[in-house]
Amino acid sequence: MATNKTFSVAGVSTLNGVTKVRFANDFVSRIKILAKNGHEDVILVELDEAVSKMDACSVLMQHPAMQGETAQGAVAEWVVRNTPKVPKPRKAKATVTAKKPAAKKAKQAAEPVAA
Repeated sequence: MATNKTFSVAGVSTLNGVTKVRFANDFVSRIKILAKNGHEDVILVELDEAVSKMDACSVLMQHPAMQGETAQGAVAEWVVRNTPKVPKPRKAKATVTAKKPAAKKAKQAAEPVAA
């Protein structure tokens, strides 16, 4: 998650048989919007303070209203999909040593052969 947005309302709702986690800042308007769009089994919880989505999911996992199988599954799925990935440690590459330049052979002057 690249943003630092905070939310004071979080919960789950089901649309077309798919239960998803929902976040909002206004409880009443969010319920109205979800109901208008045909969502069922809407369970929203007002949080004590505005928190990030990941922190809101931590609260939802412990909340008594969210102990149903579908609610727990939706929250757990959201957490798995949105947990920052830890980069795998890279294997150290073999260090390449620079080759020393070959020593130049000294040119030998041709000596005249005495006959």
